[in-house]
Amino acid sequence: APWLKHQTLDFSSDHDPRVVFRFCKSKCHKNFKKKRNPCKVRWTKAFGKAAGKERTGDNSFEFEKRRNEPVKYQRELWNKTIDAMKRVEEIKQKHQAKFVINRLKKNKELQKDQDIKEVKQNIHLIRAPLAGKGKQLIEKMVQKLQQDVDMEDIS
Repeated sequence: APWLKHQTLDFSSDHDPRVVFRFCKSKCHKNFKKKRNPCKVRWTKAFGKAAGKERTGDNSFEFEKRRNEPVKYQRELWNKTIDAMKRVEEIKQKHQAKFVINRLKKNKELQKDQDIKEVKQNIHLIRAPLAGKGKQLIEKMVQKLQQDVDMEDIS
């Protein structure tokens, strides 16, 4: 989001006056004054990047950097820039989709492991307790019939 001058607060460190950074909103500035670590606060961009929930190190971010060098207007350059911006946006969308799919893959693997573990623990609910005993009962019946037949043959 473009930061308007009256909406942002610039902060320069006492130790190094060359380091200047901006707070996007008062909420960020207040948290900074409370010395909160942005990597531990879940709603910050720093947390998302540190936890691997947001993309980092993508070359498409280089195009969005602020450039303070004014360029003389040329229609051809303007048109090329607009076309390039559209192309960069397409590439960013593809990268974002791939990033999301890769993040979801990990959860699928974990879910599969969890499902296997749950099935092993509750196998008695799936397999009937007397499932193997049916064959044993049939075998016993066959043996009894054979014994009865043998008894009849003897008598």
